[in-house]
Amino acid sequence: MKKACILFGLILISLPILSQYYLRGEIKDEKGNPIFGAKIYLQTKGALDFNSGDDGTFGLPTPKAIDTLTVMMQGFETFKAGVATQQYQKIVLKMFKSTTEEMLNRLNSFTKNLGIAKDLVTKTETGDSYNNLIENNFISASTYPETGFALSIDRASYSNVRRFLTNKWKCPKEAVRIEQMLNYFNLKPSINNKTYLQNSNTINEFQFNSEVTNCPWEDKNKLLFINLQAPKLNLDTLPPSNLVFLIDVSGSMDEPNRLPLLQTAFKMLVANIRDTDRISIVTYGGGVRVALYPTSGSEKKKIIEVIDELSANGDTPGSGAIKMAYSIAKTTFKKEGNNRVIIATDGDFNVGQNNEDELEELIAKQKQFGISLTCLGVGMGNFRDSRLEILAKMGNGNYAYLDNVGEAEKVLVTEFTKTLYNVAEEAYLNITFNPDLVNKYRLIGFDNMRDAINDSSKRIEGGQVGSGHSLMAIFEIESANKNASILSNYATLNLQYKRPKSKELIRNSYVIPNNQIDLMQADSAYRFATSVTMFASLLRQSDYAKNYNFDTVLQLAQTAANTSNFSQKEFLSLIEKADVIYNPLKKRKKEK
Repeated sequence: MKKACILFGLILISLPILSQYYLRGEIKDEKGNPIFGAKIYLQTKGALDFNSGDDGTFGLPTPKAIDTLTVMMQGFETFKAGVATQQYQKIVLKMFKSTTEEMLNRLNSFTKNLGIAKDLVTKTETGDSYNNLIENNFISASTYPETGFALSIDRASYSNVRRFLTNKWKCPKEAVRIEQMLNYFNLKPSINNKTYLQNSNTINEFQFNSEVTNCPWEDKNKLLFINLQAPKLNLDTLPPSNLVFLIDVSGSMDEPNRLPLLQTAFKMLVANIRDTDRISIVTYGGGVRVALYPTSGSEKKKIIEVIDELSANGDTPGSGAIKMAYSIAKTTFKKEGNNRVIIATDGDFNVGQNNEDELEELIAKQKQFGISLTCLGVGMGNFRDSRLEILAKMGNGNYAYLDNVGEAEKVLVTEFTKTLYNVAEEAYLNITFNPDLVNKYRLIGFDNMRDAINDSSKRIEGGQVGSGHSLMAIFEIESANKNASILSNYATLNLQYKRPKSKELIRNSYVIPNNQIDLMQADSAYRFATSVTMFASLLRQSDYAKNYNFDTVLQLAQTAANTSNFSQKEFLSLIEKADVIYNPLKKRKKEK
């Protein structure tokens, strides 16, 4: 009898363990939008994490009738509570205040007084993590004549696209950002003839060029090119730099195209620093460590030895590492110098449960103290492009993707001053079109993130312009059916920016003349820019890229590419690679 009682007691004790419950629910933001990809933890599952689906829903098995549920998502407060696993859970995540404020200034372009579309469709992430973009459409110039966009020198998209094509993969269309692909080439139209001298102007330290041509994919339309060339700093008079290398050495970086590539990149950068410059190195992977305290550029051997000794292991405590890097940058701050944190990572942060808000607030605040941020992305598979793009914008900086050693040399050696020295901050171009000449217009590229469009209060924050940078922007124009005078101005452009370390906002204006020319007669820089735009639009599967193909793009690019320029020559080969990848039947026919 005693044995029977003991057996019965053991059965009662084991019942909760043997029982199986299924916790179901949904995760939404405060506006009722489903949240995809939120991390979900159950106390009974330990460190094992799950993710919410496309519609924000989830379903998890658990042995307990009551379990502790934790939900985490970038930009939102962590939810943690005991829940009845037999009940359907409706979880609402609250956005951090810092995230909300950043969303107010996350627009890349904006048309004043234009209402926000309500029928935007959320795209799902594919492989790596990218921000979802909404392509700019045609806008009526008579109703909304004024538009604008932030200037920047980000060019990560091009090298990332090259990585996909080189590996014979299709590009996720969210990875293709047209303005960054144009930025990559630093195109500078010639002004060494009367035609271009008439169309150029210097806005204080900036040189401006414009051109209006026919549109190769839509006969009835025109293309308006806007080119802004920033002044180039004198290398002999560059201010001293206070650089903090923040290097991800976590386990995910243990691949040839990650940490070893970054080690090569930073050693190339160190070879070009001066004795007046100061270098510090902070690493994070299984913990945060100051690998090199502030060291003079004269001790290059010591700096390179530290870089060579780095190895990958551990988790990714990104938040603590960023705090440490900025703390060192502030301690060694050069008042009249170039103070910058350079973060190099695949973007796969593991910032913990309670300090995501601190990370965003920290980055956003540092630019007020004159510390800029450069983000260098590497890797594939779990590459977090979306996070690095936002961090660079929050940190008053720029963002580049390193897919090979050649790109590392381009970013950190060839274009050293453009990457690390700003000549203008909070830079923004505003354009007002003449409705007598322009019926409708569409800005190509500078597309906004879907969340920014939905949640912003229609404000836009300017970008940063590096030394010697040449920015190219293109509008597609539908001409007005009016008898406007040929002497009429096409549009008025307004540039506003601040010089580094200055609070004074500089404003200048320029009249864009009605100087129309055939595209094939225009400067080769404009033809090359057109081919890059068409190429990117095909990769993005744009609705405006239905009247041409890769053959068309290649033919135009061949009329403009400078084959002595490695990047432009390489672009021709990328078009051919894309043609094979996106049109496999065409390859088979050639083989036959």
